[in-house]
Amino acid sequence: MGRLKSGTTLIYEKADGVTYAREFGADPSTREEVGRDWDTDGRTSDGRPLIDHLRESKMWGQIHRAALTNPSLKDALDQAVVIYQLSKLVP
Repeated sequence: MGRLKSGTTLIYEKADGVTYAREFGADPSTREEVGRDWDTDGRTSDGRPLIDHLRESKMWGQIHRAALTNPSLKDALDQAVVIYQLSKLVP
């Protein structure tokens, strides 16, 4: 549970579909996300919120740009591409 300690009394708060927890008596700024409401998004193929898809796409762009100067990351991406291409051959 991140920085939250087991065995302590927790205060749960919910805002904008996100559930947070913090230790009793702790500063509210120390809260940590522990859950989310899950409403399916009809705009996406898997029902995840569109914003999650956009963030994931942005992350992959950042990974690709970082691979230009990181040989280990480039090797890992090249291997992922090979696995992806081979998986398309299997019916």
